[in-house]
Amino acid sequence: MSSFIRQLKNIVNFTDSIDILSAKNQIISNIEFKGSNVWILIFATVIASVGLNVNSIPVVIGAMLISPLMGPIMGIGLALGINDTDLLRKSFKNLLIMSTISIITSTTYFLLTPLALEEPTELLARTNPTVYDVFIAFFGGLAVITEVCKKEKGTVIAGAAIATALMPPLCTAGFGLANGNFFYFIGASYLYFINSVFIALASFIMVRYLKFPLVQFSDEAKQKKVNKIITIFTIILIIPSIYSAITVIQENKFNQVANKFVAHNKTIGNSYIYDHKITHRARKSTLSVSIAGEALSQGDINKLYEQLQSYGIERNQFVINQNSTFVPESINEQDFVKSIFEQNEQEIRKREQLISEMEKELKAYKLKELPVSQIAKELATQYPQIKSLAITNGSKVKGTESTPIIIAIVGSEENIPKSDLAKIGQWLSVRLDSQNVKIYVEKD
Repeated sequence: MSSFIRQLKNIVNFTDSIDILSAKNQIISNIEFKGSNVWILIFATVIASVGLNVNSIPVVIGAMLISPLMGPIMGIGLALGINDTDLLRKSFKNLLIMSTISIITSTTYFLLTPLALEEPTELLARTNPTVYDVFIAFFGGLAVITEVCKKEKGTVIAGAAIATALMPPLCTAGFGLANGNFFYFIGASYLYFINSVFIALASFIMVRYLKFPLVQFSDEAKQKKVNKIITIFTIILIIPSIYSAITVIQENKFNQVANKFVAHNKTIGNSYIYDHKITHRARKSTLSVSIAGEALSQGDINKLYEQLQSYGIERNQFVINQNSTFVPESINEQDFVKSIFEQNEQEIRKREQLISEMEKELKAYKLKELPVSQIAKELATQYPQIKSLAITNGSKVKGTESTPIIIAIVGSEENIPKSDLAKIGQWLSVRLDSQNVKIYVEKD
């Protein structure tokens, strides 16, 4: 067993393969935010906004790969880990500036873009943090800081940048501002806060675990002051992390038990749950169900309340909507079935009437169609000099009166005698069953 433990320690140990100085320099260099980094952030924000706007996951992934947001967040973790207040101030300042620029850019994009989606699923996914977001941010942060500390760099940083998803929540917050949607803005900002805090916390833990050299000051008073500031910021970092984790876990647990409760109570006597909604507010989650069928009796409601307790849901967390129910005392079963048949019969009659009207309209439309090709052939056999024929329906307006008229344009290389034109007019009147036929001659 001892041999197995030693072998296991050798496998999982990575302290021999790290380069603390190189890691520190790399993190500090990624904190810088000026020049090209500003434009890279703006471009990444626009790309992510487009990806969210058109529900394109590959586009969003591309934006996360080029985004420089991870740098100052890891810088905060490093600064707390090595007691460097100057680095902490710089990292926090750059993160605030970068976040503000990203939100402004995405807000501008969503104000100007002509694109709109009825169901922007990728945007909606960035407005409701789950327990998985906490785990992804924390372990993604651990993966990034571990990769940075390695002597030989790999592709872990790119993968973690995609997993932790820092850019999409900022773009979603911009979407919320652009559309005046407070829910989108708050939800996305909260998700971004969770991701940032847990990445910084993971970096802080790993920096302390790997024993990065602490910043030391010759002045003992200044050293105490710095230690106090770092301690306060560390507490500020850890307490919201714990609170956010607990809140998200509780909300996730409530979602699971609420969905189970609804699934097990889809049918309640002669009633059923046709819709439900889960909402989370400060310190309180609520399950609202919509009932159809017979109105629930007080006994049915009490049974639901009893079952709620077994699922860990309080009565004040449960809302019943019975807007789509009827009172069973006011109608017996026979009348109820009869009313259903009557409603179905009425619907069938309405549809048959609609179909009949549409058939009449179609028939009338077909009657209005002029058989130009057939008439042209018939005329050509009688009058070979006619080379072309155009016939159309029209109206002759005189004052406030309008008279239907058929206009025929006859094309011929030769002059057609007036007598022939009169005969053609009479023939067309009979053929088209119209007394108002006007003929014009066109030289082909």
